[in-house]
Amino acid sequence: MTGSSPKHLELGRKAEDLAAGHIECLGWRILSRNFSCRLGELDIVAMDEKGKELVVVEVRYRTFGDTQSPEDSIGPKKLRTLVNAGRVYVDGMGWTGPWRVDLVGITARPREPSERWRLEHIENITDGAFRP
Repeated sequence: MTGSSPKHLELGRKAEDLAAGHIECLGWRILSRNFSCRLGELDIVAMDEKGKELVVVEVRYRTFGDTQSPEDSIGPKKLRTLVNAGRVYVDGMGWTGPWRVDLVGITARPREPSERWRLEHIENITDGAFRP
């Protein structure tokens, strides 16, 4: 996030921590956070609760009032990046099972004293557009 303020970066880290907590509450095992390769970065990589499907999780943070929702902020270019970086990760670990890309969107009102956060988990955001 070039040019992002320290406060914005702090909120982004907090959103990613909330997403990781959500994933762990589902019974999933986190394999990696902030995996980076030449094709892009993956926020979280996890194994589902049954150990049968690997899930690349993109975390998007927005504040209430932003013009785009977290899910609307991911376009075709970002999806390609997630899939391509996901392939690098999957190939690197020798995973031959199914995998998908999910989105955890975090929306917040950070200026309010209660600092309300809303989390939305959307499974399989490529929806067949790409074949992982």
